[in-house]
Amino acid sequence: MSLRILIAEDHAIVRQGVRQLLIDRGVADDVAEAQTGAEVLALASKHVYDVILLDISLPDMNGVEVLKRLKRKVPRIPVLMFSMYREDQYAVRALKAGAAGYLSKTIDAAQMMAAIQQVAAGRKYVSPAMAEALADYVSYDGEQMPHEKLSDREYQTLCMLASGKRLTDIAVALSLSVKTVSVYRTRLLEKMKLRNNAELTFYVMSNRLVDLNPAMTA
Repeated sequence: MSLRILIAEDHAIVRQGVRQLLIDRGVADDVAEAQTGAEVLALASKHVYDVILLDISLPDMNGVEVLKRLKRKVPRIPVLMFSMYREDQYAVRALKAGAAGYLSKTIDAAQMMAAIQQVAAGRKYVSPAMAEALADYVSYDGEQMPHEKLSDREYQTLCMLASGKRLTDIAVALSLSVKTVSVYRTRLLEKMKLRNNAELTFYVMSNRLVDLNPAMTA
């Protein structure tokens, strides 16, 4: 089965590498590329794809927001989220927003090809790590966890602050102003009833929301 796939990723070398891999493995013969959320939405409105491979961090908007808009515009196209963040950090949010699956960028080529073909066939892709995250989510029998009250941008800011990123670093990474990131920080501290970054970091580490492996937080 040869597929039409749209790859949405802001790093050209990653896009081109995945594109070549899809073609070499015979999974796709028509691969389009986009580097911003706006480009993804424009291409998806004009063309029909079997799968959209969507990075969770794009320069102009959060990938989960792009996903939500895609589900309103082209609900029948399966969207597979692709991220440097581990499954237990973002998978539940992505699936709740309508993703057909979630891939960590640490996945190997064979697993990626299998996941793409699986969602193209109309099924969900659930990795073992994602299954564990979902099990933890559905088995929690209490009030909503503090971090679950956050917007997607606030959640991203939370994880990046806990990883040691400065406001200026986060602003650059998310293509936002430092002032906007500062507002997100203030809001998330208020929503979570935390006083400072030390309490924030302790909460994130206690709930395993961030992996401090340098390769994953860079």
